[in-house]
Amino acid sequence: MTPDDFRELYERLRGQAVREAARPVVDGRCGALRHLTPERVAAAAAEVRIGRTVSLAAPIDTVRGPDDPEPAVHRMTGPGPGSIGSDALQFATDRFAMNVHGDADSHLDALCHVIYGGELYGGVPASTVTAEGARRLSVDLVENGVVGRGVLLDIPRLRGVRWLEPGDHVTPGDLTAAEAAQGVRVGPGDLLFVRVGHRLRRTELGPWNAAEARAGLHPTAVEFLAERQVAVLGSDGNNDTAPSAVPDLAFPVHVLAIHALGIHLMDYLQFEDLAPVCARSGRWSFLCAVAPLRLTGGTGSPVNPIAVL
Repeated sequence: MTPDDFRELYERLRGQAVREAARPVVDGRCGALRHLTPERVAAAAAEVRIGRTVSLAAPIDTVRGPDDPEPAVHRMTGPGPGSIGSDALQFATDRFAMNVHGDADSHLDALCHVIYGGELYGGVPASTVTAEGARRLSVDLVENGVVGRGVLLDIPRLRGVRWLEPGDHVTPGDLTAAEAAQGVRVGPGDLLFVRVGHRLRRTELGPWNAAEARAGLHPTAVEFLAERQVAVLGSDGNNDTAPSAVPDLAFPVHVLAIHALGIHLMDYLQFEDLAPVCARSGRWSFLCAVAPLRLTGGTGSPVNPIAVL
């Protein structure tokens, strides 16, 4: 995709979003979350059939690796040395710290995460992101969580492979073909999850530098999201392919989805627990609940989405 082609796609999608919602925040629902109406949330409860819950998050990694040079830190802070075995009341305590964004841990990107052309989504000035935090479009906007109908499209299953190799693209045709093969259709307000098999490949072959090579969506696939009025997009990769399909722009899907359309993204999820359940039941839609941390001014949050089938 040439830079001019990308710019034309960006302007078209942004214009569509502006026509649909002239203001960045509408009735407390920001960006594409306006598609996730209370009526659609209530309707999503009907997706629950067997009452089984499945996590869509990967275990948080505390080991340094080629895709995680600054891993999360988990340290025990109590009980103190030599105190175990005492009859006195004690508490086990610990401390946890992590980078929100990276190429290993499951996280949600807030709408303030992408700065493009000196602006955030909806024309909000980039200057609203300060050293103290983001004053607008931060993760605070989803402090009450995101609950709706989730749909998993399994692209390796469609292609008859275990995973997509790094550098491969998910196209709009892949998304519509996966719908047909799985007997499901993505609709307005849905939380769309696209499996590329990144987690399975990492588990079996070991981690690699995912910043340089990973499977993801082709930028043109974002047109599918706009047409279907998707509220949230998540993948077991970064959502963006590396190397990028657009010269000199490393994250075109992030720009199109977050900056142009106002779609919250979830990166580096894992679907290896969910996909077999969906395949056995023949149902690829489910109730999904996402609960980010209430972090004032944050550009994102670690997240553990839960599918309820």
